[in-house]
Amino acid sequence: MQSHWRRLALSAQGLASRRRFGRALSGTRQAIEHLGYVQIDTLAVVERAHHHVLWSRVPDYDPLHLNQLISERHIFEYWFHAASYLPMRDYRYALPRMAAIRNGEQRYFTDIDERLMGEILARVRGEGALRVRDIDTGNKEAGHWWNWGPGRRALDKLFMQGDLMACERNGMEKVYDLAQRRLPAGIDLRMPSLREYADYLFDTALRAHGIVTWKQLLHLRTGKPLRDAMAAVLAERIGDGSVQALEFADGSTAYMDGNALEQRPAIAADAVKVLSPFDNLVIHRDRLASLFGFDFRLECYVAAPKRVFGYFCLPILCGDQFVGRVDCKAHRAEQRFEVLSLHMEHIPVHRDLFLPRLIQALQRLADFSKCPLLDAGVIGQR
Repeated sequence: MQSHWRRLALSAQGLASRRRFGRALSGTRQAIEHLGYVQIDTLAVVERAHHHVLWSRVPDYDPLHLNQLISERHIFEYWFHAASYLPMRDYRYALPRMAAIRNGEQRYFTDIDERLMGEILARVRGEGALRVRDIDTGNKEAGHWWNWGPGRRALDKLFMQGDLMACERNGMEKVYDLAQRRLPAGIDLRMPSLREYADYLFDTALRAHGIVTWKQLLHLRTGKPLRDAMAAVLAERIGDGSVQALEFADGSTAYMDGNALEQRPAIAADAVKVLSPFDNLVIHRDRLASLFGFDFRLECYVAAPKRVFGYFCLPILCGDQFVGRVDCKAHRAEQRFEVLSLHMEHIPVHRDLFLPRLIQALQRLADFSKCPLLDAGVIGQR
């Protein structure tokens, strides 16, 4: 039964078939709208997480698609549980966080100079979309408003409280414009009620993951009012039969669409994917361990002497199981994609096919990372 649940989860994530969302630009939009968010990450050890996640699901994905979808007002940048690309249709569900930041309810965004914020807004209003470097007029005196410290925090608060929007991203550099100039006409700007917000979180998680846990539904969101609202949503969905509870092999509880068990997603047992450490499928670590039996931690945030597997290990998915992890690094100046180590934890069903399939998957990722020379000697030594 748990193998069937894994397949349902992979299908919901768009990892059972690369045709789930379509291709290229339209497929990228459909993937983000289905997943609910794609996390943005600064690390470029291989290709950055937001590109890796979409490339894993969308044939002919191009990183330029994201700027185009922002320009066409189909997606926007904001915060989900981390900095993310989000469907524009869900913009109103960002309003509670924006209001909380504007009202000083989050400590990081307090004690920020309102005068600096006003100067930045005036500059953007008068000159149009600007980068941080455009705001800098050359005065590097410590404490000046456009310096990295107070000026950057003022800019961040304007973005987080919804006055500014990112209208383009070049690498990790954002271009900012007034939100009122970038929001599509007729967009719903009604503040959602607590119940509406809980419904949104629940529906997003269930649609994107197929099988969800309680902890996952409230991932990095706190407060008793929201917990109570989510408990009411869950109880109502179980009561009307649209959601059913199930028990994983480790005894933990999860929830799934009441009709999902009738689905029979097909996944080739020898299909190999090398995923991002920030992939939507693996970001909920407890669920990953309970459903897939895979204990995954990203060790780039761990002191080097304490690392077990490597700085930037990528999870390896074979069929419906995670079978190991591979530590990789893109050397862009050399156009070389280096495999530093391979750690196998489960024996793949088609053992004789696994290593050739893994090499093929790594070559595809190397090509996407613009490092076509695959240096995978450590795999050949196994």
